[in-house]
Amino acid sequence: MLGTQAASPLSFWVGLEPGSVAQLDDVLVTRRHVPGHGDVLVAGVVTTVEARHEGATYDSDVFLIAGGALPAAVVESAEVRVTRVEPEVFVPPLPGAVAYRAGDSDRDQALYFDVMERRIPAGLGRDGQPIYLNFDFLDGTRGAHVSISGVSGVATKTSFATFLLYSIFNSGVLGPESANTKALIFSVKGEDLLFLDHANKRLDDAATGAYSRLGLPARPFQSVHVFAPPRPGDANGVPHVSARTTGVSAFYWTLAEFCDQELLRFVFADADDERAQYSLLVGQVAARLRAAYEVAGDSGAVLLRGPDGQAGPVCRTYGDLIEFLDDQLTGEATRATWAGAQVPLGTVNAFLRRLRSSIRPLSPIVRGDLPRGRPHSISTSDAQVSIVDLHNLPERAQRFVVGVVLRGEFARKEGSGSARPLLFVVLDELNKYAPRDGDSPIKEILLDVAERGRSLGVILIGAQQTASEVERRIVANCAVKVAGRLDPAEATRSEYGWLTGTARDRATIAKPGTMFVAQPEIPVPLAVAFPFPAWATRPSEAGAGPAPALSPGSPRGLAASVIGRAAPGGAEEPEKPADPFHGLAGADDDVPPF
Repeated sequence: MLGTQAASPLSFWVGLEPGSVAQLDDVLVTRRHVPGHGDVLVAGVVTTVEARHEGATYDSDVFLIAGGALPAAVVESAEVRVTRVEPEVFVPPLPGAVAYRAGDSDRDQALYFDVMERRIPAGLGRDGQPIYLNFDFLDGTRGAHVSISGVSGVATKTSFATFLLYSIFNSGVLGPESANTKALIFSVKGEDLLFLDHANKRLDDAATGAYSRLGLPARPFQSVHVFAPPRPGDANGVPHVSARTTGVSAFYWTLAEFCDQELLRFVFADADDERAQYSLLVGQVAARLRAAYEVAGDSGAVLLRGPDGQAGPVCRTYGDLIEFLDDQLTGEATRATWAGAQVPLGTVNAFLRRLRSSIRPLSPIVRGDLPRGRPHSISTSDAQVSIVDLHNLPERAQRFVVGVVLRGEFARKEGSGSARPLLFVVLDELNKYAPRDGDSPIKEILLDVAERGRSLGVILIGAQQTASEVERRIVANCAVKVAGRLDPAEATRSEYGWLTGTARDRATIAKPGTMFVAQPEIPVPLAVAFPFPAWATRPSEAGAGPAPALSPGSPRGLAASVIGRAAPGGAEEPEKPADPFHGLAGADDDVPPF
């Protein structure tokens, strides 16, 4: 302990003996005997390391000292931010006391790992030892939700989110609830997340060893189901994916569901829509659609009746529905019934312009022209991890899907009346769906999840480039905060006040795979390196995939059985069963989507 720097119960400085080294993030421990209390442990994390010439006066003295012409000593010192005092007798360490690098038991005590009854590995510390998160602050027991921030393409936000899910599912912390705990991932970046259940061909012995130190198996996710939108213009609703062909189901909403569930409000899901005057029309037109529609046929098409009760045309496409609304809202005799007598014509026209612009992005996923009986709903019951692929949809359609699916899952959890089993929702680009300014239906749902999801067992793992642009109440309700590589300007924002000054500077140069993690029990953020994914993170890494887990009798199982199996190297090849008619659809079966 240094005597030239003031020590306090919250921080102190140590000097390093010649030949010894301390680096940032090392855990150091010292003890002081306090009369009446015995030995008091004071432990902390190194946040600053300095080296200097002691005895030099001018900058140029360094050359004289290096040449041996001027006597001076090289001194290294480190600042330690206190993380724990045990027992809680808050006295400063005394100058001259010995500080040492914490061993296993002291390290666990310094970082509160010894009191975490349920903990999950978050990665490895700078010392190569596991860093844990207290699961009580993830599952809603004492807190919930995770916020991950960082520069796109460098901060590895999505990779860390999937590793966190993998750790939760495979660490044993869930116990008997593991089988029923679900994860819902919205994928917006290509098809990289569609192979979580395929082994990563690039996994090496070093990465496998890292998983071993963390107490985790080095394997892919065991239960994954992918949902993708139909290919545009495809009459059979084939999922719009190219690299993966098994375990994929198409999702869409029929026109009857669109009307009955009043999904029109999610067509206007931008914050700008809420500020516009035509937002008043959305609720009224949605309610009128629900009252006016009748199911026409068995493909989800609708017949809409006018204000006089007379049957209108049968709408089989989203464009047909918008055309009908256009006629009703522009007609002098029908406008008042649909929009209200007090709504100006200019507001109606603005509403219609916005509505017409939604035809192209939403037509593939809102339709009434596909064969009947085909499964098309996004469900989390089919697998432990459900992935909703959005990358082939325009941004407006992505907003629609995220809003409708989140509303449905949140309503389902509310209806169950129980927080168990848990549902983890991974949502990237959170600043797009819950911006700081303005309001939207999606933002309302995400606020509900952040504020009430803990009691309902809905846990949000949100990722964003800039936490400063996300609704404050959502970030504030996240018990665990994570930052990868940060933009220097963004790092200065108040939303990163949980980072120490040194950690804030380090975050601007952090390498991919290094994250700074803060949790309520530990007063300083910890630098964590998570291991290379054991699952494929892009199609080129995909090794052998799992065998189809669904029964061949179900429509989705039928698709999996006739599409094929994984060939060496991850490619798909057709199955060749002994019975040439095995797996073919019968007269009463759905047509396989492939």
